[in-house]
Amino acid sequence: MLVDTHTHLFVSEFDSDRAAVIERAQAVGVEKFILPNIDTTTIAALKQTVAQYPDLMLPLMGLHPTSVKADYKAELANIKAELDQGTYYGIGEIGIDLYWDQTFLKQQQEAFQTQLQWAKQKKLPVSIHIREAFDEVFEIIEQEKSPDLRGVFHCFTGTLEQAKRAIDLNFHLGIGGVVTFKNGKIDQFLDRIPPHHLVVETDAPWLAPSPYRGKRNEPAYLKVIVEKLAAIYQMNYDELACILYHNSMDVFDF
Repeated sequence: MLVDTHTHLFVSEFDSDRAAVIERAQAVGVEKFILPNIDTTTIAALKQTVAQYPDLMLPLMGLHPTSVKADYKAELANIKAELDQGTYYGIGEIGIDLYWDQTFLKQQQEAFQTQLQWAKQKKLPVSIHIREAFDEVFEIIEQEKSPDLRGVFHCFTGTLEQAKRAIDLNFHLGIGGVVTFKNGKIDQFLDRIPPHHLVVETDAPWLAPSPYRGKRNEPAYLKVIVEKLAAIYQMNYDELACILYHNSMDVFDF
């Protein structure tokens, strides 16, 4: 059994064949799909997908850093209202992204810190997006450090030292398609981190693993990622899948 701990099955890229995509994932053992929100514009599609597949989909609610603009306070208010009235398994996708645009760094930092505070208040895990911003993310997490603050460093692409620091701060590492890339680098040190600190994810429809790189990603490709990890750890696939499944349960409490 597998859990895709980060997939956006509610986006329009899956509108034409969502049911088939889910069936393909189930055929390789994926039995739960964790859906992080993006911003106000995606809430309706997220909720509709959960309503269609209530036994499979576990929604998160948050404001993605690339959606943090001048109107971020209004966006945060909408996210908070939804979080307060709905059933959600975590807060996400949140974080800091300095790859695309650094214009709203201050606003990204404030939005990230605010959502971490919500997570502590509600005792919910967080799904953290980091792109060219490890120092900025760690700075804020250190400020908010608490036994009640936990979650996943989504799509982890950092160094061994950053991985250990995240783990010390009570976070799991989200391992996705990057682990299969020739230039992904994390495959060079993951065997120095016990697998009980990992969860697996696709980030579908983005970041497809090799040999599907450049194509639309989908949760069925989670099997490719777990196969790569089994090779790295020199473990039996089923044994590793069991560890990863229980890690997902521990983080998201389902």
